[in-house]
Amino acid sequence: MRIACLGLGRMGWHIAGHLAAHDDSHDLVVFDIVEDLGRRWVAEHGAGAADSVTTAVADADFVVTSLPSDRELLAVADDLVPVIADQAIWVDHSTTSARIAREIGDRVSAVGAHFLDAPVSGGVDGARRGALTVMVGGDEGAFARAEPLVEAYASRVRHMGVSGAGQLTKMTNQICVVGLCQALAEGLDFAARAGLDVEDVVQAMLQGSSTSWQMENRADKMHEGDYDFGFSTALMRKDIGLVLDEASAMGVSLPVTALVGQFLADVDAMGGAGWDWCSLMERQRRFAPGTSGKGGQAAVHEPDGGAQR
Repeated sequence: MRIACLGLGRMGWHIAGHLAAHDDSHDLVVFDIVEDLGRRWVAEHGAGAADSVTTAVADADFVVTSLPSDRELLAVADDLVPVIADQAIWVDHSTTSARIAREIGDRVSAVGAHFLDAPVSGGVDGARRGALTVMVGGDEGAFARAEPLVEAYASRVRHMGVSGAGQLTKMTNQICVVGLCQALAEGLDFAARAGLDVEDVVQAMLQGSSTSWQMENRADKMHEGDYDFGFSTALMRKDIGLVLDEASAMGVSLPVTALVGQFLADVDAMGGAGWDWCSLMERQRRFAPGTSGKGGQAAVHEPDGGAQR
């Protein structure tokens, strides 16, 4: 079995790594437009690096992609679709518009192969641990064939429906999560300004009805003002833009999501485009009078400038 992994950003790097470690009976090749990434990945994991999309995909049974946006996905599709093997399965973990997922699905089907839009949740930590949640749209038979492969780096894989359904499910996830993170930022700031021990407050709430993944995994970072990791503000803004475009086309009102989208734009304007998007906490601190945070001040760690994919 030949597998091609295209896109070695913060997510794709770990996804390909789990595939390399999972089964030595397959032939794995990687490619990224940044030439040095492929060389570095091979030095760490073995396997092989291709010099183009077309050479990576040639004769592959499965193609796995993790790309930043619609634009990059379309560019890869232009090179990939003419050479993809008959009955091959392309599993795309990018977060894109549902429209693009359907369009590429139709193009791939027209040449006798299959496209699964399969965005993920769980962030870089989930990718590193092989514990992603994957939401899949596309042909059910293709999904059944691809599921064992995806389980090499995911703890939950679910077929959501026809082409585009994976992206719509990811949009639903983002709608729910951004409101939670903003509420957490407000709550932590409130507790700090009230003179409470924020760490004790979080420990108390983790046992109650307000607990969430964000609280369990991000409250400490938000309290410390440490945002130099994870899923960037820029990428979450991109995701929310996709959500709001889709909602507008559907005639669905998303007032909280739209408001948090504006708050993320504020974080971007503060220089936080590369910070993890839980830096909504920093906006909460700066846009209100007084100070908060551990010791009365938020300690902001400048981002490393890396872009996630």
